[in-house]
Amino acid sequence: MKAESQAATEQPFFCNLSAMDADQRKHHRELTERLRQSVKEVRELADGYGFRFPAETADITLVAEWVALERLCCPFFAFQLEVGSDHKPLWLRITGREGVKPFMQSEFGIK
Repeated sequence: MKAESQAATEQPFFCNLSAMDADQRKHHRELTERLRQSVKEVRELADGYGFRFPAETADITLVAEWVALERLCCPFFAFQLEVGSDHKPLWLRITGREGVKPFMQSEFGIK
């Protein structure tokens, strides 16, 4: 019974772009394109994917801004930013419940 009630309250896997206004959607698209070009490595995780970026201040800001918008349209994702010391890379980990990886593969073009 508990699993049924939990499944009933979970958000479905689809991007609800109407959760953002027109300016936010435009900015989200621009950020997405910039970040796609900046990804240095993709790692598969048990429950999602990790993306490595340069740890420059501008990249950290862009990733954080993208996360703030992405969580509006995809509330089923969990995000983790890791900024290492001594200019180690920035990692963005996006995870979620069962089924999130195929969704990410499709939406983010991960092979």
